[in-house]
Amino acid sequence: MAESKYKVLLVNGSPQLKECVARAFDELEKTLNECGVDTERINIGNKDIRGCIACMYCRTHGKCVFNDAVNETAPKFAEADGLIVGTPVYYAGPNGQLHSFMDRLFFSTGGVVDTNQKIGASVVSSRRAGSVAAFDSLNHFFSMASMPVVSSTYWNEVHGFTPEDVEADLEGLQTMRNLGRNTAFLIKAIRAQKEKDGLPEQEKAAFTNFHTEVRQ
Repeated sequence: MAESKYKVLLVNGSPQLKECVARAFDELEKTLNECGVDTERINIGNKDIRGCIACMYCRTHGKCVFNDAVNETAPKFAEADGLIVGTPVYYAGPNGQLHSFMDRLFFSTGGVVDTNQKIGASVVSSRRAGSVAAFDSLNHFFSMASMPVVSSTYWNEVHGFTPEDVEADLEGLQTMRNLGRNTAFLIKAIRAQKEKDGLPEQEKAAFTNFHTEVRQ
């Protein structure tokens, strides 16, 4: 079968590679593939990923000073039409590895990877609560990078403590399928518009620092 011309990266932040987030991704990935979108899953939750140290190495070298999964993912991010990240919910937030990964991926690729109109989405898995706060936290990355955030028919979440619990979350799995369809539709629509009229211009000249200036 010919390779699709569309591709989405799925980054699983869970250290449990075959648990709840993976089950949600299975449903999402199957739907994306059925809609003609290729996928690549990257598991980073069981890897040693530290946070950004603001050394600015990336500003002169085009990559992060820490040569780990962030640098491995950056060129794939550049080529992909979109990025979907998934996390378990720890204390009403995403897990540490994924948040550090996102901090460094977006900061180190700034000015290197054109994120204009790449799609972004987050998927969260919780036993009971805290999912909305984790979901919101991850979407912040996309919303300041000119990346349309893909929605579904509910917040992009599944509930359960085990994959079997997620299997019983029929609405959650339905949400994943609808997310997959919406993602595929939006990617294709953006590609068609890009080929017709190009992408929207992104102004970046102004940089507010909130300092009070005395103007003569």
